[in-house]
Amino acid sequence: MYLDQVVVRQFEGRRWTLPAQVYAAPLELYAGLALSSAELERELQRLHYRRADSATLPGTYRIAAERVEVALRAARFADETRPASLLSITMGAGGPQSLRDSVGREVPVLRLEPLLIGSIFPIHGEDRIIVTPQEVPPLLPAALKAVEDRKFDTHHGVDPVAMLRALWVNVRAHQIEQGGSTLTQQLVRSYFLSSRQTLSRKLKEAVMAIALDAHFTKADLMNAYINEIFLGQDGTRAIHGFGLASQFYFGKPLAELDLSEVALLVAIVRGPSYYDPRRHPDRVRLRRDLVLKVMADQGIISAPQASAAAQRPLGVSSRPAGAYYPAYLDFVRRTLRRDYRDEDLTEAGLRIYTSLEPRVQEEAERSLERELERLDRVHKEPHGRLEGAVVVTAPQSGDVIAIVGGRDVGYDGFNRALDAKRSMGSLVKPFIYLTALESGHYNAATVVQDAPVDVKLVNGTHWRPENFTHQLYGPVPVVRALSESLNLATVGVGLSVGIDKVAQTLQRFGLPQPPAQVPAILLGAVDVAPIEAAQLFNGLANGGFRNPLRAVRAVISQDGKTVKAFPLQVTQVASPEVVYQLDRLLVHVMDHGTGRPARPLLPPALVVAGKSGTSSDYRDSWFAGFSGSHVAVVWVGYDNDQPTGFTGSAGALPVWAHLMGSLGTTSWNAPMPESLAEVQIEYPTGLRVVPGCAEDIVAVAVPAGTELPAKPGCGFPAAQTPANDPVNTLIDSAKKLLHSLTH
Repeated sequence: MYLDQVVVRQFEGRRWTLPAQVYAAPLELYAGLALSSAELERELQRLHYRRADSATLPGTYRIAAERVEVALRAARFADETRPASLLSITMGAGGPQSLRDSVGREVPVLRLEPLLIGSIFPIHGEDRIIVTPQEVPPLLPAALKAVEDRKFDTHHGVDPVAMLRALWVNVRAHQIEQGGSTLTQQLVRSYFLSSRQTLSRKLKEAVMAIALDAHFTKADLMNAYINEIFLGQDGTRAIHGFGLASQFYFGKPLAELDLSEVALLVAIVRGPSYYDPRRHPDRVRLRRDLVLKVMADQGIISAPQASAAAQRPLGVSSRPAGAYYPAYLDFVRRTLRRDYRDEDLTEAGLRIYTSLEPRVQEEAERSLERELERLDRVHKEPHGRLEGAVVVTAPQSGDVIAIVGGRDVGYDGFNRALDAKRSMGSLVKPFIYLTALESGHYNAATVVQDAPVDVKLVNGTHWRPENFTHQLYGPVPVVRALSESLNLATVGVGLSVGIDKVAQTLQRFGLPQPPAQVPAILLGAVDVAPIEAAQLFNGLANGGFRNPLRAVRAVISQDGKTVKAFPLQVTQVASPEVVYQLDRLLVHVMDHGTGRPARPLLPPALVVAGKSGTSSDYRDSWFAGFSGSHVAVVWVGYDNDQPTGFTGSAGALPVWAHLMGSLGTTSWNAPMPESLAEVQIEYPTGLRVVPGCAEDIVAVAVPAGTELPAKPGCGFPAAQTPANDPVNTLIDSAKKLLHSLTH
């Protein structure tokens, strides 16, 4: 009676729970999109579309000359549903030229279905895709009954005859060839019991199976079995149910499986580890062919069908890159749990639509893995393998589009992108110079002193920082001090504007906790996680506006209603004029300073801005930077906080450069505010020059009317010349107008 109550209460309460399913952002196709034919095919394959001779069945595509024909699956988005349909894409050298539907009408924009990237399920470590009976190919339950439980429809939960027959077969074969458990007993074992082979456990299993059979229909039990049974292991993630197993092994929905694929999944049921098709292909092939033979003997399929299916390869896909993103899902869970109960996430069948862009995520993973392997080989440090983290955002929206939490990208463990709080080093310097620019006493050409600093601390000791090179550079303009990351010049500026002001700037841009207001803050003695560094630089990339970084765009209930919207939140935290001046300085970091090693790895015409960061004793290597459409932050170091032996430019920068170079990103090209003027100065000295009168000239933005000292011999009439002097500008405009009227 006790076991009967346990079975009814737990099974009835659990069999209808639906995990929250998490989806990536859908790829939008339109004429003019920068997407090659090979990249388009890669995107279709990521969604588990199959290349075929004829694109007629949903989930297939055909490439013919310059045209790609796609049989789209039915799809559900955050704002609409789309039925299955046919799409014809005409491809050109630069990407899609036109999109047309099945009757030849032009389609302006079409979204591919969003990629399912994971589930939030109540049992720790388990993942599954719940399928309804309508989504199950009829061959599957028929095959399960033929192979695992021939009397499923007539027995009452246990089959004593089958148990005795299995015992006799196994004794004769001296190995396990048949199992005596019914499907109902297997379901009980998976739901309620451990896998320990004890007499008491077997007795409980039998009693609970009888109770299940008495209270629930055979259709209910079969549907629960199909959604529950364990079918493999993906790292720490347990693959439960045929819906997820179909995606895991074949990369397509359960409804699209053919006969040989159904037979292979049924073969795996007997022992997911023993019959793992990726590790033991020959072993599982024999088992699959046996399943086909049994199905033919039972009259479920014909002998020719079984023979043809046995000739087919296993068809198991290599694990699709980007099929599971544990670090990003971690960020999604943390976001959601601020607003939802765990029961809502694990039982209500919510659909979570996120900002993840699988193409960017894949490139971030590849760039980090490749460069960490190279650095391990080059440096041969004794502290084990290097680790790293990457965060990529879209600056205008604050969407987080990729997160890599470590070099083992499929490992659901310590998420360095969110939890590794490390000293930010020189990543703090842009915010020091931003504070200086806001004061009105500094501009890009202002000469500052790179000279010794001696600060007496409250405990009576003295703080004497040094440059990375242990040299002194004397008077240098701000543009050079930031580009070459000169410590002493930066500390002098920071002390001048005030440590408290620098701390306030960091908090305005999104630093979650007030930093300790000590002089060491000016050299980056501030612990941040990569996601927090991305928040800071996101504000620089979008002109001084802070958007709280987000992963979730929409949450949709099981019946298709919006449960909670996540609107864009924007707060202005700095003047666009000041941020523009700083961003121009960060562009020079890439051309003249610590970011210069990235240039050979980037497209020649791509304009990017960024800053390296190195903490004390080379413990942390950072690089943070942005283009016109992406912000990326990279951290490299050891988990045990041992020195790495390289700077931000040597460690994190190559990861960042390879990533940015692979995204097809746009150049940083923010319009210059009207209150600013562009002037040319000599990079080493900050003196105003004209082309041809100096070897190293850079163009910087300064407030209009700023008087800059001119380099002697450069043809200026006065020692000081105003930048964009209003009177001269008016005279020049009048001359141009007169010239146009007379010609």
